[in-house]
This record gives sequence, C-alpha cells and structure tokens, in this order.
Amino acid sequence: MHAHGRQCEPPVSNARPVVAVSCAVLVLLIAGCKTLDPPSSDEVRTQSGAFGNMTLNEAWKAGAAAGPVADNWLATFDDAQLNSLVTEALANNADLRVTAVRVEQAAQYVELANSAMRPAVTILGTGGVNMGGGDALKAISLGASWEPDLWGRIRYGRNAYRESYASAQSDFEYARQSLAATMAKSWFTASETSLQLEIAEEMVKSAEALVSLAQKRRQIGPGSDQDIALASATLGSFQDAEKQVRLADGQARRALELLLGRYPGAEIQARRDLPALPGPIPAGLPLEMLERRPDLIAAERRVAAAFNRVGEAKAARLPSITLNANIAALSSDILQLKDDFSNPTGGVGARLVAPIYQGGALNTQVEIRTLEQKEAAADYARLALRALGDVENTLAAANSLEDREQILKRIVSDNQHALDLVQSSQRIGRSDLRAVNQQQLGVDSARLALLRVQSEQLSQRVNLHLVLGGSFEQAPQKE
Repeated sequence: MHAHGRQCEPPVSNARPVVAVSCAVLVLLIAGCKTLDPPSSDEVRTQSGAFGNMTLNEAWKAGAAAGPVADNWLATFDDAQLNSLVTEALANNADLRVTAVRVEQAAQYVELANSAMRPAVTILGTGGVNMGGGDALKAISLGASWEPDLWGRIRYGRNAYRESYASAQSDFEYARQSLAATMAKSWFTASETSLQLEIAEEMVKSAEALVSLAQKRRQIGPGSDQDIALASATLGSFQDAEKQVRLADGQARRALELLLGRYPGAEIQARRDLPALPGPIPAGLPLEMLERRPDLIAAERRVAAAFNRVGEAKAARLPSITLNANIAALSSDILQLKDDFSNPTGGVGARLVAPIYQGGALNTQVEIRTLEQKEAAADYARLALRALGDVENTLAAANSLEDREQILKRIVSDNQHALDLVQSSQRIGRSDLRAVNQQQLGVDSARLALLRVQSEQLSQRVNLHLVLGGSFEQAPQKE
C-alpha cells in the first residue's frame, strides 16, 4: 500500500570497466534516484478499503437539487450585518489564529527540508598566544560539504513536509469555513432567542391576565380558589419559561461575542427577525464532495506525507556519500612550517557511510512508517464515511423541517382563526376574557414551535453548505 512502483535500489557492481562505473556514479551524483509519486485520490480511496461497494457517482439518497455545488453561500442570506460579523470573526477569532500559526510552522518545516538539499558552507578561525610570547598558531579555513541525494531520502523528506504543509493549508481553509458557518448559525440563534423572549413575555402577560380574571371571578362569586390556584400555577410555569429563554438569549449573545473576539458581555444586538430561507441549492454528487471538502483534502495530503515518509525510511537503509572541500591559511610565530608547505592550502574529499547492521532499527523504521501510512489511509476513510453521512443526514433533516414548517404554519393559522372566533364571541357576550387569553396562549405556543423550526431550517442550510464543501466566499477567478 505504501508504494506503487519499485523503490530505488543501489547499483550492483560487476566487471564493467572502471570508466563506465565512474560515469554511472557521476550520473547518480548529479541526478539521484527518481522519487515515486504518492497515491492519487482514486488510489487513496481504493487503498482505504472503505468504498468497494459504494457508488459515488449517483445522486444523494436523501434527495437534493441537481447541479454542481456553488460557493459564496453567505451572500444568499442577504444579511449585510452577518457579512460584517463574519469578516470580524475571521480577523479576530482566537481559535483561527492558532490554526493560522500552524500553517506558518508547516511552511518553515518545508524551508528547513529544502536547506538539507543545499551545500553547507562554514568558516573557521583560530588563534592563541603562547605563554612565552608570540602567536602559537593562527588559522582560518573555509569549508563546504554536500550530500548528494542518491536514493531520494532527502527529497522524500522534503516532499513529506510539502504534503504536510498542504494539509495544514486545507485544515486552515476548513477552519475558516467552519468559523463562518458557526458564526451564521450563532447569529440566527441569537435572533431566534430574541424573538422567543418577546413571545415568552407576551405569554406571561396573558397568564397574568388569567390570574387577575380568576381573582375577580372569585370576588363576585362564580370563581373559586381552585381556579385561582390553577391560573397561578400556569403563570408560574410561563414565568419560569421566560427566565430560561432570557438566559438562553444572553448565552447566545455571549457566544457570538466570543466568536468575534469581543468581551462576552451579552451586549451585541441581534436582528429582530429571521432572514428568509434561500431556495433549494445544488448538492452535486458524493464523489465531488469528497474531492472538494478541505478537511478531506487535508486527510488525503496526510496520506501522501506518510507515503513519502516510507520512501525516506527505505532510502535511509542505503549508503550515503558526503562530498567536502576546504581551503585554509596557517601562520605561526613559534612553529616553523615545512619549506614546501603551500599556504593557503586546500583539498577535496568524500565520506561514504553504508549501514551494515543496526539491530534491525532501519527495517523497523520502514515498518513503522508503513503502518503510519495505513493509519493515515484508514483515517481518511473514517472522515470520508462520516462526511457522506453528514450530507445524507443534513439533507434528510432539511426535508423533514420543510414538512414540519408547513404543518406548524397551519397550526398557527388554525390557532389564530380560533382566537379571532373567541374574540368575536367575547365581544357579543357569549364568552369571557378567560377564553380569549387561553386561546392567545395557544397562538403563542404555536408561534414558538414555528420559530424554532424556521431557525433550525436556517442552521441546517448552513450545515449543508459546510458538509458539501461550498465556501462562504466567492471562488477566485482562474487566470
């Protein structure tokens, strides 16, 4: 699984002429052994072993609009204040800054790996004073060394860091998309709790009116202490519910402020209504989702990085050569150099290191890196399967919420019609205010249920954009 193709092996010596061997060595020194490419996206899915019985080029089972997934979903809600808040969150969110620093760290590891492929140049100087007087020895030297990457060990390591950097970049992009989605959902939740609080306050007033009516009826005779007790208990329940909604409203505002990097003082003002739910969105195909979601792209790049680590570990079992050269100048007041000593002096050389036996450590390292690649492929499969489930569940939830919204709209309409009838009956004396207030409570309860579903619809729409891999921003124009 960890390689598709032959890994490079050291050249086998034979009875060729010395000149031919020297030329072959020179070619290896200049070009080195070609590194293998990591598995493609299709190969990663095949190696993960999780998609053998799946058809990823058919429509989603839960049903969705046909067409490719679009970006710039934030604009579909037509909320300028939300757009501004998302921009502020992207600039100030503490969690996102942590992820951004990780990307910068990954970039520096790439630079560090690149430096291993370049020659190292050092300068050394020494000098001292003899106790009897005069300089004991003065010397300065300039040296250079370079390890030709014969078998690709250094390049495999560099490639692994490049893939890790690409993975970190994709993780950062997914973090940005997740932050925008969380910001939008929190904004809708804050609007919902604000509207809930208004309805809860109205329900408390209706319940207070019922208590007052029960007390008046008791004073004039038709009422009873039981009526007052029941009305008071109902009022207490609505007062308790209003306190819970008020707490939830404050928590929603503080959650918004934390996302924005502000002090959580519950001071931010939410909008006074919920935006309209945009029309159906194209959901593409499952395979397209796997290829566009940044978190899955990051997981795929981690498989590629692990593949290169396998190549690096295999190449570490082969001989390495280090070329070096230096030039130095020596002088001394008390030491006499030979008459034929050439000053400055210099030379070139090479060092060969061939691992013979290290207790099995090198082979074990190859096995470890191979298992790490298997782990990375398994982790990709885990994330991909979960992503497929996320989309299907979100689509199913959206369909259910759409049906529920229609039902709850009818319930609100029916309750409102019943309230109109009760009010008409009360005006002509056929019923009293108790029936009016009780029916008003029914209307408010239905409005709360509808509000909850409509807010959940907006959140699920945001979830759908996120799990499909659509960006909240406009895609950059390709040149």
